Amino acid sequence: MSSFWSAWIIVLTLAFLVFIIWLLRWNMNNYTGIKEGELMDHEFDGIVEINNPLPRWWMILFWVTIVWGFIYLALFPGLGNFQGLLGWSSSNQEVRSLEESRTATEAHREAGLIVQYDREVQAAEEEFGPIFAALSERPIPELANDEDAVEIGQRLFLQNCAQCHGSNAMGGKGFPNLTDDNWLYGGSPDAIKTTLLQGRQGQMPSFSGQFNEQQITELATYVLSMSGRKVDPELAAAGKKNFAVCSACHGMDGKGNQQLGAPNLTDNIWLYGGSQAAIEETLQNGRNGVMPAWKDILGEDKIHVISAYVYGLSND
Repeated sequence: MSSFWSAWIIVLTLAFLVFIIWLLRWNMNNYTGIKEGELMDHEFDGIVEINNPLPRWWMILFWVTIVWGFIYLALFPGLGNFQGLLGWSSSNQEVRSLEESRTATEAHREAGLIVQYDREVQAAEEEFGPIFAALSERPIPELANDEDAVEIGQRLFLQNCAQCHGSNAMGGKGFPNLTDDNWLYGGSPDAIKTTLLQGRQGQMPSFSGQFNEQQITELATYVLSMSGRKVDPELAAAGKKNFAVCSACHGMDGKGNQQLGAPNLTDNIWLYGGSQAAIEETLQNGRNGVMPAWKDILGEDKIHVISAYVYGLSND
């Protein structure tokens, strides 16, 4: 921010505070010529107004807020480029004066403009970093049986994973249930940790261009039969002929492939719904499931603890 705009903000802010003080003092005086508590010389609809002053508690509260306004502006950044008596600064100052190729975070740090959020994150890292580092040295199965570690992992899960998988980790349509033993990419400690670190991207292609609607219905019927559902045997037999295109990922037996994230079609667990209509929709339009990578967001130590919590959910 330039010196001109900085000065403009200072003058404008202080001018408004002074104006409010004047306005308040002006309202404290009696200009009516009638003593307080007595009737005024006008009425409306039979109602005569009384000359009552502003409530004392209201006046005191107003003065307190004005005084606090001056204190706040002195302590915290608010008057242009003035950093305040506590040395804090606005999160967006001086960024434009740095090289455009630098990121905003790098610019702030190089200019010494560390905001409150950065300080709190740094303080938390200094306090809790060693704890997570110590936990990361222990095997995931061992942490899964440590009540304190599980509690920490649960808090991290609720903060970062519950938005998709639910607070009870039982998932929903398009989001896997983490409490059973059905894993798209494997439920071993290493597989779970890899999923959290690197993320996953599952792609189920659309077969609308390869099969017509009747063939889609037949194929969906055969898929349902693989999980033990009662279906029309003729439709299932017709659909089996086209299942070869699905076996490339799901296998000829339909038990899936964790290397590809292809689900098991024989266990009657359905990520996007197991009705005839839902399976036909999956075959018709395809599916694209994305699990974000958390390595750069949480760091490997915290992910190690979350992995232990998730691992314990299906291994109690």
